Amino acid sequence: MRLALCATGRSEEHLCDWQGHSLNREALADFQRLQQGAQADGIDLRIASAFRSFSRQAMIWNNKYQGVRPVFDAQQQVVDLTSLSPLDRLHAIMLYSALPGASRHHFGSDFDVWDPSVVAEDYQLQLSPDEYADTGPFANLNLWLREHLQEFGFYRPYLKYQGGVAAEPWHISHISSAETLQNWQNPSTIADALIESEVAGKEVIITHLDELYERYVLTLCDPE
Repeated sequence: MRLALCATGRSEEHLCDWQGHSLNREALADFQRLQQGAQADGIDLRIASAFRSFSRQAMIWNNKYQGVRPVFDAQQQVVDLTSLSPLDRLHAIMLYSALPGASRHHFGSDFDVWDPSVVAEDYQLQLSPDEYADTGPFANLNLWLREHLQEFGFYRPYLKYQGGVAAEPWHISHISSAETLQNWQNPSTIADALIESEVAGKEVIITHLDELYERYVLTLCDPE
């Protein structure tokens, strides 16, 4: 049960604090090596987002479900959720936002990364595919990650779209520490977390949880 709580974002006992972020303590040393390796090649690799609790993910989810925050499709166009069935609304949100309890950010082993040295000080990071494309500001970071990420024990689980989560070239995962917790993030533990929560649409989510889990949690890219 202890690991199930960590895997679903309801416990922080697996984390340590580092430079204003909460990281899985088993991932910290490898991330520091990764950052140093990037620095040696002229890249200032920084974390934009690390651990997210269940409650934080639920707030993001509810704001999108209720129309407070926009939901984008694969072409970065805003989706009109009011025109969709309850199930299609879930699919639209989950293209870019995980279900509370089912986010890899709960592990503390997964990070959204960027390079602030190549943009203006007041740059508003979007974490959009265009920023990491060949003509984007983080093109060199993207290329460096492709060539070196696995040397330091990381990979990109959403490097390309495979029918579940959209491509997220900024999302890196520490392989060994994530593997421990992802085994505890399953339909049963996710449902336990949802039942006790105020997550919008949870009745529809729980009804279709096996399907959603298969498509958005288990569908991952292999290490590069």
